[in-house]
Amino acid sequence: VQLQASGGGLVQAGGSLRLSCAASGRTFGNYIMGWFRQAPEKGREFVACISRNGDSTKYADSVKGRFTISRDGAKNTVSLQMNSLKPEDTAVYYCAADPLIRWDLVTMIRQWDYWGQGTLVTVSS
Repeated sequence: VQLQASGGGLVQAGGSLRLSCAASGRTFGNYIMGWFRQAPEKGREFVACISRNGDSTKYADSVKGRFTISRDGAKNTVSLQMNSLKPEDTAVYYCAADPLIRWDLVTMIRQWDYWGQGTLVTVSS
């Protein structure tokens, strides 16, 4: 599967952005989808993920209540709605996909097989 992330940009603290990730190449519904981020000079970290049918989601504690992940099977896209953004949310955001990852391992970067190219989100104070 090929992944193309978009929607990043510059936003003031307290604002909102919506990221999208378009998937192509394989059956979208077979994949658990996720979002990760990497801040300057930091390692990549888990943000959120969504199950194959969209019924289950998981979030990092740092974004819980502010970010919402969703998927659209008709458009083969996964989105990340980001509200109440903070300067510490500044990072390159990556979408990821995997057909077989165990739900209890979704926060582990090395468990994901497919990655998009990343989109930069900058939150100014």
